Amino acid sequence: MPTIRSPLSPEDLSAVGDRSAGSARLDRIRKLLAKAERAGTPAEAETYNAKALELMARHGIDEALLAADDPRRDEIGAARIAMEDPYSAGKARLLGWTAAALRCRWLMHGARGGRVEAVTVFGFASDRERVELLYTSLLLQASTELVRLRPPSGSESVAAYRRSWLQGFAAQVHQRLVEAESRAARDAAHRTAGSSSTALVLVDRESRVERAYADAFPRLARARRPELSGTGFADGAAAGARADLGGTAVGGPRRAVGA
Repeated sequence: MPTIRSPLSPEDLSAVGDRSAGSARLDRIRKLLAKAERAGTPAEAETYNAKALELMARHGIDEALLAADDPRRDEIGAARIAMEDPYSAGKARLLGWTAAALRCRWLMHGARGGRVEAVTVFGFASDRERVELLYTSLLLQASTELVRLRPPSGSESVAAYRRSWLQGFAAQVHQRLVEAESRAARDAAHRTAGSSSTALVLVDRESRVERAYADAFPRLARARRPELSGTGFADGAAAGARADLGGTAVGGPRRAVGA
């Protein structure tokens, strides 16, 4: 006898449609980032990255608002991502500062002697997914430039210059992401006729992540800021500006290591 299935409720159908739309948007973001990675010029890469970041920020806001109505669709958790040398500490900061801009917390593992074994990203599932997607592309873009970089002075260590370059790149990426997230939140508020619900949802999500993070890591010590001797920070920041959508301000991370 065939199994009789209950029809989906209007709420279930709506949820299926929401997830399909979200998947389609993420696929489009992946394609834009892939085009940026293969771009022939910095200007061409910037065009693709600009659109990808705009869509990614909008996707994050939409997921947050949907989860406010259905908390089961987006739960808090953690993802541990291994770091590889060379420049594993710089790669860890790139991942961590990207995570901080996308409303996640992060934690370094095995940080010693300028090396980092892994980074844990802690936050809502939809935000962790955005972090991993963007970090994968940014790491490829940064690594492509790193192998070609040489310091302007022949007396400077190539490794020191590259480490400071990656620091500047990560800081600028963070700044661009913070700005894009803020724009997306303002746009969402305007679409709802000036309602404060978007801001309240985002504040609530950050508070919930903070509490869960504190419960998961109650004895976590705050790491010191890295002290780098290379002169590549400004050049790295300029590259970060190209990778992450233009603008000229160079800012440090909103949250420090392990914050």
